[in-house]
Amino acid sequence: MRTYLVVIDESPEAEIALRFAARRAVKTGGTVEILTLVPQPEFVQWGGVMAAIEEEARQRAEALVTRAAGTLLAESGITPSITVRDGDGPRVIREMLAANPAIAALVLGASAGGSPGPLVTHFAADAGSLSVPLMIVPGSLGTDAIDRLS
Repeated sequence: MRTYLVVIDESPEAEIALRFAARRAVKTGGTVEILTLVPQPEFVQWGGVMAAIEEEARQRAEALVTRAAGTLLAESGITPSITVRDGDGPRVIREMLAANPAIAALVLGASAGGSPGPLVTHFAADAGSLSVPLMIVPGSLGTDAIDRLS
């Protein structure tokens, strides 16, 4: 089965990428894997404070991905796979691509203004070495445009 890997965060372009991936999955009989990355906090000298910061970041990431999965299910009927991981985004994504041969494409949303975002910048510069196609969805697209293009 064809799986679209979507990396989400709290940005509007992540929602656009998720909608695009969901529409492609519906049209191709595929599924969606949602990945969210838990940001690594700066080092804090006191262990208890550091643990609390890390736990709060994980809870926010889990809430984000749960909301996204609910939206995806409601709009497309697809129940996505969910992955919450700590670590460096490019490294985690490459590990997921290597570990799951069912992933057919990496779908990222590009910011509508300024820099397209760190993951888009990283993977666009290195797209030729990926094992799957890279789909970059412009953050300026509205839902009608996404539905028409997907």
